[in-house]
This record gives sequence, C-alpha cells and structure tokens, in this order.
Amino acid sequence: MVKQLLSTIITAVAGASGKEAAFGGAIAASGTTIAAALGGWDIALKILIFAMVFDYITGLLAAIKEKRVDSDVMLWGGIRKLVVGGVIAFAVLLDQFFGNDAPVLRTIAFYFYLGREGLSIVENLGKLNILVPDGVKDKLQQLKGKESERSDV
Repeated sequence: MVKQLLSTIITAVAGASGKEAAFGGAIAASGTTIAAALGGWDIALKILIFAMVFDYITGLLAAIKEKRVDSDVMLWGGIRKLVVGGVIAFAVLLDQFFGNDAPVLRTIAFYFYLGREGLSIVENLGKLNILVPDGVKDKLQQLKGKESERSDV
C-alpha cells in the first residue's frame, strides 16, 4: 500500500513546478487513499463510479427536459452518492473485521448500489425517451435480487 502510494505520488510529481507538484501529490495521495478505503481500484468500483456519474448526468438531463431542475435535489443527490462511498468503505472494514477471505460484504453492497443506480439510469433514460434493452433491465433487477437473497441469510 505504501509502495503504491509513493509510486503514484512520484509519478504525479515528476517534472512539475513546486505548486503543481504539491497539488498533484495531494490529489494522487487522496485518490490512492480513497481507492484503498473502498477496497481497491477494481472493475466493480469503476462500474459503480461510472453508474453514479451517469445517473447524476441523466437525472439532470431529465430534470432539464421536464423543467424541474432543483439545486437542492441535486445537492442531496450528490451527498447521497458520497454516503454510498462511506457504506462501501464500512463494508470493506467489516469484511476485514470478520476475517473474510473474500470481500463478501463489499460485494453485497456493490450489488445493491449498482442495481439501484442502474434502475435509476433506466428511469432517467425513459424520461428522455431513450429505450433500454430488456436484457439490461433484467440484469439490473437480478443485481437487486442478489442483494435481497444475501441479506435474508
């Protein structure tokens, strides 16, 4: 972890002026720390972050189309997405606490939030009159279903 952090910082700093180096180093250290807290920069995290950003954008576009843009709703939507990151980090810590060899709780949290984000994207796209293939909708429902099955245990 420390090696990766130092490598990232050195890469960001190479060839930069003093202020650029400090800013780049701070950004690199922050990004590495956040990724580690969320269980690592893997495909699951990339997909969830993409889904969150895409949901936010499609929600904004739908609100513009319906002439219902509300800065308060947008603010709290963004805050909600940050809190989801906190829940993921908490799941990572619980996996470590319980000695799980595999990230079981993190995976359950990803299924749940990816399903929610995906279904919200489908809803937003519907408001924009953009059709989504039934197979995609079915897979998103399955993600939500996997979370429900596991939480019943």
